[in-house]
Amino acid sequence: MKKVIFCLFCVFILISFSFIIAGEEKPAVKSITKHAIKIGGSTIEYTATAGKIPIMDENNGKIMAEIFFIAYTKNGVTNDSKRPLLFSFNGGPGSSSVWMHMAFLGPRKVLYDDEGFALQPPYELVDNEYSILDKTDIVFIDPVATGYSRMTKGEPLHKYHGVMEDIESVAEFIRMYVTRNNRWDSPKFIIGESYGTTRAAGLTGYLQSRLNMYINGAILVSTTTIGFGPGDELSYMTILPHYTATAYYHQQLAADLQSKPLREVLDEAEKFAMGDYTLALVKGKKLTPEEISQTADKIARYTGLSKNYIINSNLRVSRTRFRKELLRNQQLTVGRLDSRYKGIDKDAAGEMNEYDPAMAHWSGAFTGTLNTYLREELKYETDLKYNIFGNVRPWKQLQSSRTSMMMRQPSSVGEMLRQAMTQNEYLRVFVFEGYYDGACDYFGAEYSFSHLDVAGKFKDRVKFGFYECGHMMYLRKADLAKAKQDLVDFIDSATKK
Repeated sequence: MKKVIFCLFCVFILISFSFIIAGEEKPAVKSITKHAIKIGGSTIEYTATAGKIPIMDENNGKIMAEIFFIAYTKNGVTNDSKRPLLFSFNGGPGSSSVWMHMAFLGPRKVLYDDEGFALQPPYELVDNEYSILDKTDIVFIDPVATGYSRMTKGEPLHKYHGVMEDIESVAEFIRMYVTRNNRWDSPKFIIGESYGTTRAAGLTGYLQSRLNMYINGAILVSTTTIGFGPGDELSYMTILPHYTATAYYHQQLAADLQSKPLREVLDEAEKFAMGDYTLALVKGKKLTPEEISQTADKIARYTGLSKNYIINSNLRVSRTRFRKELLRNQQLTVGRLDSRYKGIDKDAAGEMNEYDPAMAHWSGAFTGTLNTYLREELKYETDLKYNIFGNVRPWKQLQSSRTSMMMRQPSSVGEMLRQAMTQNEYLRVFVFEGYYDGACDYFGAEYSFSHLDVAGKFKDRVKFGFYECGHMMYLRKADLAKAKQDLVDFIDSATKK
């Protein structure tokens, strides 16, 4: 009897040990589901794959992290390897891929009203008739610490939290996905939003220089300055047209300006910003009292703020002050990410708003619908928290980041993009910008790209699209339709022989 018990105990130990070993070697959970959607009058049947790809140490093969992704691939394609492939992520740093996934590119989206404002909860998911899935397969990437992506047990939590560290980890994910799915021959595109534009610019150069993976196009949505910013002084110049657009939307400009089309008013504001206002900023204390008065009159005209407030601000109104001041007499503030949104603070005093009313309209709707969508439609079940925003601090900046790139140390991700465009004559860039985005202002983006290539060699390969919306311009139905068509045209131009 004792021998039988001992044998059973040994069998139990062996089985348990085998499960432990299997657990260590078992690949990440993957869910594959089939769906269909109507886009442009045609029914698209597609496969959704939700899972993780390991990021391994090159030297010893040890798994350092697992990056979560959701991929959508069109069914019935004769040659998958030739179909365009789009990698998408958002910004932060620290944001998951939820925003463009569930409002712009993916086959399902959060329902907003036609102007892009949230509806009453509980929120609803609907088919996205403007999804880009009819044109390209899509892979949504959640960088480490966002979504379900995590470092493996015992590894430093912030190993990949820095400009170059982040680029390296996402590049390795892309390499692994492309290799595992036989997509090296596919035309490849990268799209990033907000800080994701910093990542996209750097990735374009890194993939090309380190992995010899040449991509067809980089798409930057609500771009940062990518290292070619105007500097503190001239940033007041580049933000002024955004102030104009915001004041126009809220009916705070003079009657003659309000009666004109927005684009015409912005042309005036841009001309003033690049001309007399820039000169005034450069002259500093050498301005005469008369010049100060004349400049303040013009700034007031194009911002809706009082002349006295502008003079007291030394002709330099910060973004936070503007958001608090524009509608102060109504005891309202305007949004940072989308200045069409209005907020209510505890009081109308102070220099900055208590919260961003735009983000307040977005967070609940996207978090709730994404969590429901993952479990109910994609059948991806886990008790792990999906981090809409993950803890990625401290974030190492470029100058303190390690790099093993086979090129000189880059001064900025913009320089990495410039080098990639220099060496790859077929690489194209498209920039999406919303007039009401106060975080990544459209005129600052134009300034940045005018200094990416001052000789004008890339002028035919960099295109802009402008929209009467904010940071997430695709929330507004008319702009979503326009953005979809702009994206289709761009992919066509970047893939034609």
